[in-house]
Amino acid sequence: LLEKMADVRLKEAALIVGVVAACYWNSLFCGFVFDDVSAILDNKDLHPSTPLKNLFQNDFWGTPMSEERSHKSYRPLTVLTFRLNYLFSELNAVSYHFLNLVFHVVVCVVFLKVCKLFLDNRSSVVASLLFAVHPIHTEAVTGVVGRAELLSSIFFLAAFLSYTKSKGPDNTIVWTPIAVTVFLVAVATLCKEQGITVVGICCVYEVFIAQGYTLPVLLDTAVQILRGKGSIPFSMLQTLLKLIVLMFSTLLLVVVRVQVIQSQLPVFTRFDNPAAVSPSPARQLTFNYLLPVNAWLLLNPSELCCDWTMGTIPLVESLLDVRNVATLTFFCFLGSLIVFSLRYPGDSSKTVLMALCLIVLPFIPASNLFFPVGFVVAERVLYVPSMGFCILVAHGWKKLSNISVLRKISWACLAAVLFTHALKTLHRNWDWESEYTLFMSALKVNKNNAKLWNNVGHALENEKNFERALQFFIQATQVQPDDIGAHMNVGRTYKNLNKTKEAEESYMIAKSLMPQIIPGKKYAARVAPNHLNVYINLANLIRANESRLEEADQLYRQAISMRPDFKQAYISRGELLLKMNKPLKAKEAYLRALELDRTNADLWYNLAIVYIELKDPAEALKNFNRALELNPTHKLALFNSALLMQESGDARLRPEAKQRLLHYVKEEPQDANGYFNLGMLAMDDKKDTEAEAWMKKAIKLQPNFRSALFNLALLYSQTGKELMALPVLEDLLRYYPDHTKGLILKGDILMNQKKDIVGAKKCFEKILELDPNNVQGKHNLCVVYFEERDLIKAEKCLVETLALAPHEEYIQRHLNIVRSKIASLSPTEQSSLPADGTAAAEEKKNSFQNLKVKKEQKTTQTAADNNKGHSENKKRTEKNNMDKESPKKSAKEIKDIEKKRVAALKRLEEIERILNGE
Repeated sequence: LLEKMADVRLKEAALIVGVVAACYWNSLFCGFVFDDVSAILDNKDLHPSTPLKNLFQNDFWGTPMSEERSHKSYRPLTVLTFRLNYLFSELNAVSYHFLNLVFHVVVCVVFLKVCKLFLDNRSSVVASLLFAVHPIHTEAVTGVVGRAELLSSIFFLAAFLSYTKSKGPDNTIVWTPIAVTVFLVAVATLCKEQGITVVGICCVYEVFIAQGYTLPVLLDTAVQILRGKGSIPFSMLQTLLKLIVLMFSTLLLVVVRVQVIQSQLPVFTRFDNPAAVSPSPARQLTFNYLLPVNAWLLLNPSELCCDWTMGTIPLVESLLDVRNVATLTFFCFLGSLIVFSLRYPGDSSKTVLMALCLIVLPFIPASNLFFPVGFVVAERVLYVPSMGFCILVAHGWKKLSNISVLRKISWACLAAVLFTHALKTLHRNWDWESEYTLFMSALKVNKNNAKLWNNVGHALENEKNFERALQFFIQATQVQPDDIGAHMNVGRTYKNLNKTKEAEESYMIAKSLMPQIIPGKKYAARVAPNHLNVYINLANLIRANESRLEEADQLYRQAISMRPDFKQAYISRGELLLKMNKPLKAKEAYLRALELDRTNADLWYNLAIVYIELKDPAEALKNFNRALELNPTHKLALFNSALLMQESGDARLRPEAKQRLLHYVKEEPQDANGYFNLGMLAMDDKKDTEAEAWMKKAIKLQPNFRSALFNLALLYSQTGKELMALPVLEDLLRYYPDHTKGLILKGDILMNQKKDIVGAKKCFEKILELDPNNVQGKHNLCVVYFEERDLIKAEKCLVETLALAPHEEYIQRHLNIVRSKIASLSPTEQSSLPADGTAAAEEKKNSFQNLKVKKEQKTTQTAADNNKGHSENKKRTEKNNMDKESPKKSAKEIKDIEKKRVAALKRLEEIERILNGE
């Protein structure tokens, strides 16, 4: 009969689907807010590149369970559904919200099936509709992380329904439904921890519903057995056997769960749950008072808030506190319902009993009775308890509607409740549209929670509205003066506003609130991991001052002393040590960080940068490759490893370097650096057309790209397209008028291709204005004087040039040629030599040739983790940077220099042959 009653009709299911859709359609327009950011946006476990096994090693937020900063919330199956969402739509919030809506519909339909075990059809539909529209569920349904509640509830109810089928004919045991129940309990627990509490509901159902016992009957039987006047009935033995199987299965699940968290409870601060660290009797009084607070939210969900931590609910510190009346009233009412349901037989008492079980048992994990939790009140944890509440309301409504005088009033009240609840739910969904709307709605309910002020500030900070964000952060410090995080937020915002002094002051206040260091004292259990970032943030701020680097290092070491497993401190210290020119110590810091986390691609990348500083390119490349194994799309590793391969001079590495750069430009299509370096690779491979295309693309993205402009002009000049190089050089010199090598190349082309001696002379004179000791520019100006037939000036110029570079043989040779030329002239011709000649020797095809200029290379990007653990770009100049030549030359550079000297000598021979032919 029960199974037949429990069947859900199609029209009932359709009604529920329609009501849920009408209440939650606008949730599809909401984004990722609050805890969604950590669980979805920042959670690498969602990415297909992350091994699936990580889901079963990390907590709900993607933090390894072995780490103390882990919240120990183990929900791998819920994370798996997020991963499926990511697979189909990546970070498109609509799909995540739609799946939550679907799961809520499923819960409502299954809940209707459960209701029909204890209520008539009409009352069951009422209970299910009330559950579907209750505003308390918006946090679980519209908040994406609430999916843990939804999934756990589906398997929670399915496990209970399965267990109801374990009683066979003549009270026999049917083991298959029990086995299915145990499996479903395990699945529910892997979705959210409270899933295990369904075992308690199954036990109560077995004893008081399936077997029909009441508390007086059980007590009487126990007394008879203890007096030796009777034996345990066979039916009771069967019941005990079923209960033992259930309890043993539960114990096994608990043991596994304890092993998963490695017997460590999560670390929460007094800001998360002030009552948890309060002395007696404030702790007990406050925790007991929270029970009627939760009950009131179910009864009157008019003022909902996404965050009830910190000062939202002041501590109940005295027995004289008037709020104790609410606690006493609640326990009296609850006690009377328990007595009624356990003492009296009948369907009504059974319904009340099961409703109470659904209210009480699933709430126990969040009640702070057995272990502290990281919140004071959380609306989402009322998702399952509200089922029992809805059954109670529906049952009471049925009693009233059966009284003829109250029938119409009861229907009118029911319609009003359903309608107002549906409207409240629809309106509440819009609060979850963005973080700003969510936290502003919370501040309307509660202004004593510093976390809310902080979170509004964070929302404004994300929108780069730092001025307004600062106002909210400052208000948070006023509401909770000892909130370390609030002072850190103020400091960070001042830093973003370039108010360094104020930022340091705020960080120092936050630091002063940290527990003082005592040698040999461990602080891991007393300090919230994110609060230790105050040392990182302060050090990052003051190390901008070169004179305070040692002070910054002291702060990093202080953080490490407080928490030896503080990975971020090692990372930031490694970056600082590199800046301090201590690469060996930086290497030690990064290796220590890698001991704590070998799966961090940024760490391997930074270690590669250290090896570059240590002049060990082979080891650097190995670490770049390790970073790319962990994260194939690590942009900086792709870019810098490609440059390292290119600079190695090994032609066998060029194809791989090209592939990495191609991958890089795919990831960063708007970064001109990638295209420029592809062009440089093509130039190395003598693929001139391809090089030209890459350079043009880089210049298109960044028209003032200095290196790309110069190397494109150089490419044209080397491939016989000197006239095409001129407009490129014009662009280069428009952006960078003091680009010496651009001026040299332009002057060379003007003199040798355009025969524009005047234009060339201006280029060389400009070079000497910028750098009077530039040998190449001065020598080329001497060439101009010779072209102008001003031999005296050319001689004087070459003498001055030789003084700058006395070991350059070609200058001495040219000087000798000019002097011999002057000597060969007759006295009349010598006297007629112009003091400042302007006439050019038109019959000459070539004059002294400019020395060939070498290609200009791009700087290498490196990364270092910031205080949040992410990578940031920096610039480091490599050995063959055009603008700064290192005193030490690589083998490749020496070969290039030799080639250039050979080319220069060949030109000098041609010059001498022309001059001697005069």
